Amino acid sequence: MSRCSTTTRTRASARRSRCDVVTAHQPRITVIAAVARNGVIGDGRGMPWHVPEDLAYFKRTTMGHLLIMGRATFDSVGRPLPGRRSIVLTRDRHWQRDGVETAASLPQALELAGPADEVFVCGGGQVYAEAMPIADRLLVTEIDQWPELGSRAVLFPQIDPQHWQEVARVTHAGYAFVTYLRRSRGADDEPRAIDPHE
Repeated sequence: MSRCSTTTRTRASARRSRCDVVTAHQPRITVIAAVARNGVIGDGRGMPWHVPEDLAYFKRTTMGHLLIMGRATFDSVGRPLPGRRSIVLTRDRHWQRDGVETAASLPQALELAGPADEVFVCGGGQVYAEAMPIADRLLVTEIDQWPELGSRAVLFPQIDPQHWQEVARVTHAGYAFVTYLRRSRGADDEPRAIDPHE
């Protein structure tokens, strides 16, 4: 999983971006990522740590839901994840893998989501950067490490406190599960505060 920095958008532009990307049915868009203290989420081939509790949390949280990921993220996993529908973003029209669907862009993937109530965006860096302006919720596992990867480092977008409110934190030795909900919502589109650690 991975990410890179994104520019801060106004609330109005964020709302416009969401309307541009999601048209009819609007599933809740959740970004889920494991992020080191220095913002690193990977090196382009995978995560530079092994935290079994985070892997279990990811499985428990996403089971039965739709996953959207970039091609590099899928390649780092190596196979479709059981019990979950997966859409892989790739511009290569000839790229195919058994058990997954493909889309050329995030808007197209959201169109393919159909009646899904919630979709999980799980990397990599560029996909996170595209999803952040339209996401409703962030599930971030803060990894208490500072991996030094130099030019290979893939970074998560900055979490702007003007747009995101931390609503839950469960701390363990070496990592923490943190939930953010978007602040900017109209009166008829309030985010749903739920316990992400059930």
